[in-house]
Amino acid sequence: MAMHMLWPRDPDSVKGAKIERESARRVWRFASPYRKQIAGFLLAVILGSVFGLVPAILFGSIIDRAIPNEDRGLLAIYAVTIVLAALFQGIVGLGERYWSSRIGEGVIYDLRVALFGHVQRLPMAFFTRTQTGTLTNRLNNDVIGAQRALTTTLGTVVSNVITLVTTLIAMVVLEWRLTLLALILTPFFVLPYRRIGRIQQSITREGMDLNASMNSTMTERFNVAGALLVKLFGRGGDELELFADRASQVRDIGIRSAIFTRGFMTVLTLLGAIGTALVYGLGGLFAINGTFRVGQLAAMGLLVGRIYMPLTGLTNARIDVLTALVSFDRVFEVLDAESPLSDAPDAEPLTEVTGHIEFDNVSFRYPRSDELIVPGLETPSSSGADAAAHEAQGADTILHNLSLTIEPGQLVAVVGPSGAGKTTLTSLIPRLYDVTEGTVSVAGRDVRTVTQESLREAIGVVVQDPHLFHESIGDNLRYAKPSATDAELIEVCKAAQVWDVIDALPSGFDTVVGERGYRMSGGEKQRLSIARMLLKDPAVVILDEATSHLDSENEALVQEALSKALAGRTSVVIAHRLSTITQADQILVLDEGRLVESGVHEQLLADEGLYAELYHLLVRDQGDKPSETEVAPNV
Repeated sequence: MAMHMLWPRDPDSVKGAKIERESARRVWRFASPYRKQIAGFLLAVILGSVFGLVPAILFGSIIDRAIPNEDRGLLAIYAVTIVLAALFQGIVGLGERYWSSRIGEGVIYDLRVALFGHVQRLPMAFFTRTQTGTLTNRLNNDVIGAQRALTTTLGTVVSNVITLVTTLIAMVVLEWRLTLLALILTPFFVLPYRRIGRIQQSITREGMDLNASMNSTMTERFNVAGALLVKLFGRGGDELELFADRASQVRDIGIRSAIFTRGFMTVLTLLGAIGTALVYGLGGLFAINGTFRVGQLAAMGLLVGRIYMPLTGLTNARIDVLTALVSFDRVFEVLDAESPLSDAPDAEPLTEVTGHIEFDNVSFRYPRSDELIVPGLETPSSSGADAAAHEAQGADTILHNLSLTIEPGQLVAVVGPSGAGKTTLTSLIPRLYDVTEGTVSVAGRDVRTVTQESLREAIGVVVQDPHLFHESIGDNLRYAKPSATDAELIEVCKAAQVWDVIDALPSGFDTVVGERGYRMSGGEKQRLSIARMLLKDPAVVILDEATSHLDSENEALVQEALSKALAGRTSVVIAHRLSTITQADQILVLDEGRLVESGVHEQLLADEGLYAELYHLLVRDQGDKPSETEVAPNV
């Protein structure tokens, strides 16, 4: 009973649903590695139920045979048998728990690893549309719910059925009339349970919602950005009051649930006592009339209590099974998501990367909402500045018939107004998305014909807001090369102009950077990301507005690091610095997803097109030719 109360049923969520054979078969196929363990688990449940009958039956025999005949030997045999039955029941219970844990934890492990691995292979479109908390909920709560389907639900249903059947058989053998009386009383026992169970379910759901609200408050206020916002606005007292209010609601609903559960159990106990009293009353009359032995009456009194709990459990067995299968369905929904970016069956590793990049008549649009991989996880987020509005609808083409060639070793600057498609263009090179039309080639190979792992090994990316894991500096750097030595780390950090910062830290490379690297400044994070990219040693480097939000001092350091990082590599730069643009071997000018101009600085100025307009706008704003450290607005 306690098990059912701890795992609230939700009849509304499965109203009208049916147990689909295909779903059940799929669950069973998924559990195929554990079929022997499941068989052992069910056998243990059955044996436990059988051994549970022994004390009641032998107790009656003690009263009717051993005591009247003063047979001490038989009494001793019965007593030892009862002890042995309890011992065996305990051993079987340990076996049941062992198999249950083996199956449950094994299923959790298999599902989590399968989900994590599958999600890792899904394209960026999945992550831009999916709320992280919802996704992690699938990997936690739904996985545990699926595990319960194979252990808790299955074990409870089987245990209740076996206990009920064996008990009823034993009772019918002893006295069919008393058994019929016990069954007639069943509706008076079950109906209150169903009514009160719905109320308890409502209380439990309310408690879960309140807990979720309280936990959400903690999560938002305890991350770095939330804590900073609270402190800057001086709202610590208000936040404490808000949290205390939500925590008090959780406390109050917890008290209500505890009292209601206790009251419910009291009612069940009272009803059970009434049923037992009636059996004893009628059985006592049979015994007085000489048609029923006292020992049989005593055994019936012990057995009657064993039929009510299983019956109440089985009243909601269908809801239990459907609720458990819902968790499996939600897990399968993610596992069934087919990634449009999967490697082709004949994909080969990309070797001897020369840094040659070519776009051949490329058009691209972001996926529409109806093309999402897991619609149930969709959130109205977007994938980047270039397509924030476009991806929300997913219908507009972002890039139109782009054709361009980047030669090995070239520094190529991509410029254009906001939303022109700059980030989208660079995202197609490492195949974060697949083109809608046309071909993107690296080193003469269509990116769709090579393995994604080998393609991305050849490409290094430094973004505007680099991500650092909540680990040490060394661990973050070695993400690019796990086998890197400290000497290699020092070398790339010196090249990235960040070694002096690390060397001054008491723990050096063992310094933990904090969540999202918040313990490091923006410039330090950028230089660490450059060092990580240098450790990767890619043939192609993509810089996505890597210096747009830095102050002059940090920008100068990052720029010096970048000049070393780009040497000898093919570089595609979404540029904000005029020095980068004017020194580029090729400038690509995008406007509304179209390549409107390309060439070198002097040529494009002479053409007096969009590039010249952007350049002269900057010069006019500054009143003079920009210096090396000045930044161009969005070009």
